[in-house]
Amino acid sequence: MATVTLAVSDELKHEMDRFSVINWSAVAREAIAEKINALKLLESITMDSKLTEKDIEELGTKIKEGIARAHAKRA
Repeated sequence: MATVTLAVSDELKHEMDRFSVINWSAVAREAIAEKINALKLLESITMDSKLTEKDIEELGTKIKEGIARAHAKRA
């Protein structure tokens, strides 16, 4: 098994130490595995996409604007 060193802030380390019963290495492994699975899913969904970077940026902008309008209506 390979070894990976992870740097965390002093504050986060202090909080981790409060819960010393937790296997933080296992937590990190699970989080990394979940992220990799999400990226693989995204990759498989977008593999055959014909969208350009510009198309993606425009779509992202429209989505953000729509979310902002929805939140503004709630306020």
